[in-house]
Amino acid sequence: MAAPQAVPRRVISLVPAVTEMLYAIGAGPQVVAVSSFDAYPPDVAALPRVGALLDPNVERILSLKPDLVLVYGSQTDLKQQLARAKIQVFDYRHAGLADIPVTIRALGERTGHVSQAADVASGIERGLQEIRRTVAGRLRPKTLLVFGRERLALRGIYASGGVGFMHDMLEIAGGENVFADVKREGVEASSEVVLAKRPEVILEVRASNSALAPGDQDSERAVWRTLASVPAVRGGKVMFLTDDRIVVPGPRVVDGTRLIAKALHPEAFR
Repeated sequence: MAAPQAVPRRVISLVPAVTEMLYAIGAGPQVVAVSSFDAYPPDVAALPRVGALLDPNVERILSLKPDLVLVYGSQTDLKQQLARAKIQVFDYRHAGLADIPVTIRALGERTGHVSQAADVASGIERGLQEIRRTVAGRLRPKTLLVFGRERLALRGIYASGGVGFMHDMLEIAGGENVFADVKREGVEASSEVVLAKRPEVILEVRASNSALAPGDQDSERAVWRTLASVPAVRGGKVMFLTDDRIVVPGPRVVDGTRLIAKALHPEAFR
């Protein structure tokens, strides 16, 4: 039987979602550095930055003498370099909403915060189930969930496909994903495809650092009016949600899912 791994004292996270998980389960004091894109919780502002998915700063990572580095599953070169330096890694891969509590529990095991992680994971599962109950039995609007688009143009539209945490959030929130049949996390959608899908709601989600000023939001909403025959456009159901809780698959996903549910079914939350 393999010996149990020692609880790490110096942890580096290259994954913002996992950084949030670490702090949520009480492992924040063990974190000594984070990625270039980490913004939450506010504690991370004081920590060193060591690159991200595409540009990890290996020299700086090694200089900080971590005993555990949390990396994306696709960072093969980095994992090999860390293995040569005899540094343990926690391998993270984007997946569905149900995988978030699984990852949190695994992090609890690895960092010595088992009970805290179990509480957080169970809270997420209960919260999502409560949202399901709240919207149960209501009509599910056909929804186009957009997470990327060229500014002031209907070009480069990227929408949620039928797998992944954003699709799962939309389904739990009481929407019907117009791309549920496309088994990819993201779909590049032309105007012609949007016309053919005829969504009843168009929901654009953005990270907080991509927030639109009120005037810009009006201009971006006006762009969709070129597709006047689309039910969402005709019915004034083009909406914008700017909140990291929607786009980061971390411990705040219940809040993010509730925001989507309130946008789709405001009457259920009065």
